[in-house]
Amino acid sequence: MKLSELKRGEKGIITKVLGRGAFRRRIIEMGFIKGKEVEVITEAPLKDPTEYKLMDYEVSLRKSEAELIEIITLEEANLQLPETENRPLVLNEEALQSLADEQSKIIRVALVGNPNSGKTSLFNAASGTHERVGNYSGVTVDAKKMKFKYKGYAFHLMDLPGTYSLSAYSPEELYVRKQIVEGTPDVIINVMPASNLERNLYLTTQLIDMDAITVIALNMYDELEKSGATFDHQRFAEMIGYPIVPTVAKSGRGIPELFDQVIEVYERRSPVARHIHINYGEEIETGIDHVKKQLREEKQIGLDTSLRYLSILLLEGDPVAEKTVAKFPSAKKILNERDIHAQYIRDDFREDVETAFADARYGFIDGALKQTYKEGKRDTLKITHWIDRVVTDRFWGYPIFFLFMFLMFECTFMLGKYPTQWIESLVRFCSRLLDVHLNSGPFRDLLIDGIIGGVGSVIVFLPNIVILYLFISFMEDTGYMARAAFIMDKFMQKMGLHGKSFIPLIMGFGCNVPAIMSTRIIESRNTRIITILVNSLMSCSARLPVYILFVGTFFPKQEGLVLFGLYLTGIGLAVGMSRLFKKFLVRGEDLPFVMELPPYRLPTWKAMSRHIWDRSSQYLKKMGGIILIASIVVWFLEYYPQNAERNQYYENQITAVMNDSRLMPEESHRLISDLNKQHKEEQKENSYIGKIGQTIEPLMRPLGFDWKLGASLVSGMAAKEIIVSTLGILYTGDDEDTGSLKQHLQNERYLDGSVVYSPWVAGSFLLFVLIYFPCLATVAAIKNETRSWKWALFSVLYTTALAWLVAFGVYRIGTTLL
Repeated sequence: MKLSELKRGEKGIITKVLGRGAFRRRIIEMGFIKGKEVEVITEAPLKDPTEYKLMDYEVSLRKSEAELIEIITLEEANLQLPETENRPLVLNEEALQSLADEQSKIIRVALVGNPNSGKTSLFNAASGTHERVGNYSGVTVDAKKMKFKYKGYAFHLMDLPGTYSLSAYSPEELYVRKQIVEGTPDVIINVMPASNLERNLYLTTQLIDMDAITVIALNMYDELEKSGATFDHQRFAEMIGYPIVPTVAKSGRGIPELFDQVIEVYERRSPVARHIHINYGEEIETGIDHVKKQLREEKQIGLDTSLRYLSILLLEGDPVAEKTVAKFPSAKKILNERDIHAQYIRDDFREDVETAFADARYGFIDGALKQTYKEGKRDTLKITHWIDRVVTDRFWGYPIFFLFMFLMFECTFMLGKYPTQWIESLVRFCSRLLDVHLNSGPFRDLLIDGIIGGVGSVIVFLPNIVILYLFISFMEDTGYMARAAFIMDKFMQKMGLHGKSFIPLIMGFGCNVPAIMSTRIIESRNTRIITILVNSLMSCSARLPVYILFVGTFFPKQEGLVLFGLYLTGIGLAVGMSRLFKKFLVRGEDLPFVMELPPYRLPTWKAMSRHIWDRSSQYLKKMGGIILIASIVVWFLEYYPQNAERNQYYENQITAVMNDSRLMPEESHRLISDLNKQHKEEQKENSYIGKIGQTIEPLMRPLGFDWKLGASLVSGMAAKEIIVSTLGILYTGDDEDTGSLKQHLQNERYLDGSVVYSPWVAGSFLLFVLIYFPCLATVAAIKNETRSWKWALFSVLYTTALAWLVAFGVYRIGTTLL
């Protein structure tokens, strides 16, 4: 708890002092250090300030100051002790001190760094987790947290999204800044790739301005060594006041030493750690001093706020800082002072203030590196440059990209065909086994028709999912994903999008939810909203079971080509709709396309297999979760209500056939099978799901869909895989027919004998599934990222309307003309 929460006469032991800068130093000098007992003596008449007893003397603190001191009380200690026989009835001072010491050894650490700096790899290496890593920006889109113990300390580690700076330029920059300022980590680990010091140190200079307690992880140090470059990191650390530890996160090299240094800095034992001021030159420093002087007079500013950093943000015109200051009583006076000195800087440097600060920061970096860094003669990017000449070529770039995409979908079918057949055989075997050993009744039907028929219809496509993710993982890990965005930027720009939009769109091939979250890498809000709205048009892996089922059934000789065409159609529709949205719905100027092209790196099989396993396990968990529940619900809707008269009628008919001695055994068996099929079909048509399907059938019939397809589309609103499980329940379950779902679809007939599924019906259905209604998880992601239900509901409505129009056009044109 906080010291400010103690009541009169209560005592506590200090575990941690928060805040930064002059306040932290002053409060520690007064004796507020961990392990010391503090007691509330009395409060001022207006409840602020409060008098405390510490080290046999009294000291007065304001409430805002006491809020920055963490303590542990006797009551808290009792709650934290486990209920054991050895637990003391009354805690003595020694036990309380021990608990306070334990509390003080909790270190909150935030990982901060540029995209592709290896933060997540370091996070995994330190904590033993398996978070997704990738060789492009936007892999980490939210804070990932993990706890682990090391040398008696409990580390609460947080991996923040990659960011190039801490300005208010993009959502991830604001998010990281908020986590640092409001989350108050005890120590920041600034992860910095050794291969590009100058660019990455810009973020470090902003951390220096913030007066953040920091340790630098000089990651990918092996690449610097291979290049032949030399870097006196110890001398550089002394210059900037931040300890530097060389690391290689992917191999674990330097990780223990890094956390040793974090402990040293946290315990204030590091001889290197100190706070410095970057000298921005006389004119800028004068402006900072004058704004800081005005801020110092404002009593509402928190003591954990660096006045120098806030002054810099105000001079740079940071909108978030201006909004914060606008709430103060003296806001007008502060902003007027800022305006005067910002104009002085503009006049003196003949450029905007933000550029003047950036130039000064890079000047500071350049001066420090000249004294400590010497470039190597070996060109470590030679292979990267050679590959880029081919894959980003104006003539070869596009054919290579589309060829790779086509091979991905062709292999998804060709390589996945055989394991899919094996799983399909296993599902049929399980179904027959239960059919033989279980007595007739609802429980047997639930197991065979509902669970095995529903879940089994979807799980057979696991090999195809694995192969698709193998290709996507290869694109991400090698760095080709960023090149795809690079070569598509001009095309995307013409269609109203941004080159960076291409990465979330490609990520949508895996899952639309993280793809929508990754739009945070797009600085322009307008472009980000458009990208979010069209992202659900990208075919996620949840749609793949539907595609494979229908493409493999009705287009057996053009599987890869048709699947490739579906994905291209999704991309084309996304681009077309974004053009319309840009013109009529979300208007605004785009920001420039600035994106890092990371060096190519050969992905390790361990990293790729981990990615594939994570995705496969998620797919299997989905089978045991939402798909299983949905299959049981669909089975219930298909099985009930039961009609006793109809059941009795068919039982009598079957008994009559069995007792008819004039019939040959083969003919008797055929007639009984026909009666069972007819009974099943009547039950389905009169069931709850049959009524749902028949209710919406007038809307679906113009597209060539019967009520069963309509019912499957309704169930697919929750998750697209449920479409297949619904069809598996509606089309299988015949006691005498052990054929696969594909065979049932091929053999389905209307009462007049015409086929239900022509290639045009299958094609229009595939397009409808491609476009319509984002799954519920995607709808929630749209709402969270846009912070409005308006865009989420709009996405649902426009995609469903577009799906109907496209499917109608394809079906009508195909059946009329061809």
